[in-house]
Amino acid sequence: MPLITLISDFGTKDHFVASIKGSIYCQYPEVSVIDISHQVSPFDINETIYILKNSYKSFPKGTVHLICIDTEPLKDRKYIVMYYDGHYFIATDNGILTMLIANQKPDKLVSIDTVESKNNLTVVKDVFTKIACHILKGGVLDVVGKPVEKLKETYLLNSNYNDIDNKLYGSIIYIDHFGNLVSNIEKQFFENCRKGRDFKIYAGSFEFDKIYNSYGELETNSNSRSNDGDKLALFNSSGNLEISIYKSNLDTVGGASTLLGLKYRDNITVHFFTK
Repeated sequence: MPLITLISDFGTKDHFVASIKGSIYCQYPEVSVIDISHQVSPFDINETIYILKNSYKSFPKGTVHLICIDTEPLKDRKYIVMYYDGHYFIATDNGILTMLIANQKPDKLVSIDTVESKNNLTVVKDVFTKIACHILKGGVLDVVGKPVEKLKETYLLNSNYNDIDNKLYGSIIYIDHFGNLVSNIEKQFFENCRKGRDFKIYAGSFEFDKIYNSYGELETNSNSRSNDGDKLALFNSSGNLEISIYKSNLDTVGGASTLLGLKYRDNITVHFFTK
């Protein structure tokens, strides 16, 4: 089954997403179009990468992913088609693809020939969709544009460890639907720095000395099941350190982002104690 996914900061109130889907179906009625998310914060590359890298592998090989973030046509702006890990990605050459593949090498990179569009919507609707359908119909990338040797590099919010003060420094890179605060501290890096030592996590004015592996673990280890509203640190399903409120709801009781007063790019620090 031919598949195209969409990720954008267009939201769902306006006509943008419907226009893109309409364009796709006019060109290729048999294709299936899947929404990854249209609630990415405007122009936020870090947020885009977190969502995309944790979702694209769930799709079959050969899927085409349209990354509709920061696509406004500007002077000397390039657009890229990348084939990597069995998937196709179409995006602006603004650093998104570099961050997606980290230090890996893509199988193929092609720049899209001169794009003459009026705005960010028409770039996606008239150009990205055409290329996506071309690929899924068996078209080759060589007719799309010229090969590219290198992608544009950009700054990614990374965690880092200072072995002098025994501290791991990170920051909040994503706030999810429940108000959970996702940091850029990954479990494997955390354990490599920890080396079996005790630790304390500092998030704003709050401290944590235990990390759960799931919300269910909180209930299992509790003498009661009335943990609603408890704050906790855990490694989420993506392996990132997350600060959460148990059974949070931003529309009613609130979540970590509102109740703890923390926001995007705020610092998260882990202090490891020498034995």
